[in-house]
Amino acid sequence: MALRYDSPILTRWNARAYDSSFGYVSAHGAPLIELLDPRPGERVLDLGCGTGVLTADIAARGTTVLGMDGSPTMIEAAIAQHPGLTFTVGDGADFRVAEPYDAVFSNAALHWMGRDPDAVIGCVRAALAPGGRFVAEMGGAGNCAALTSAMRTAWREHGLGEPELPWYFPTPAEYALRLERGGFTVRLLEYFDRPTPLDECPGGAADWVRMFAGALLDAVPPTRVEPLLRRVNELAAPALRRESGWVADYVRLRFAAVRA
Repeated sequence: MALRYDSPILTRWNARAYDSSFGYVSAHGAPLIELLDPRPGERVLDLGCGTGVLTADIAARGTTVLGMDGSPTMIEAAIAQHPGLTFTVGDGADFRVAEPYDAVFSNAALHWMGRDPDAVIGCVRAALAPGGRFVAEMGGAGNCAALTSAMRTAWREHGLGEPELPWYFPTPAEYALRLERGGFTVRLLEYFDRPTPLDECPGGAADWVRMFAGALLDAVPPTRVEPLLRRVNELAAPALRRESGWVADYVRLRFAAVRA
């Protein structure tokens, strides 16, 4: 997370930039692994594994783990960085596994799978053994509100129309209902702000856009990209720029559910 990430506008990832400038995505996954509590001998599927950093952490607990992601670039990087582990490219809304898993884990990926979130939940349930765990964290309602507002305004001011943003940020009630209707019992659900320093983003919000919505820029005339991104920075700065640097206005939805 996203596994094909469900939006036609998100077609490429820069795995090196993801690990270097946006390594906080994996760093914030440690508490989620503790919530998962992987046990030796368990089979775990890491859905939207990215470059496999957390997949490796889960495997270190003695589990048999499969990392799955919709980006071939991410999977190539994961295989190169973790040659002893198993990774595959797959679609979060349309995948099958040969044998059931004890747990499905997902960090910062489900919000990329907004085309059909019920299908994603259905695939997760089908991948789990009875009583299996689904433990995940994703962007929740209000996630990146200042960032996306700045994008929409900048695009509109430049005569580019409304950008088709590729993310799905549900409310806690909405996602809990989806889980329950999809055959899960929700054991824990947390919804919280997590302002996140963009320490490796000297270009501010513009760098964030390049990484997480870069495909949107493909439709922008090349001569207008930099003025557009400068305007995004101007609009986002009052809410997100501090004396210490830029901060992303993240809101997270974390849950643990059990296959009923």
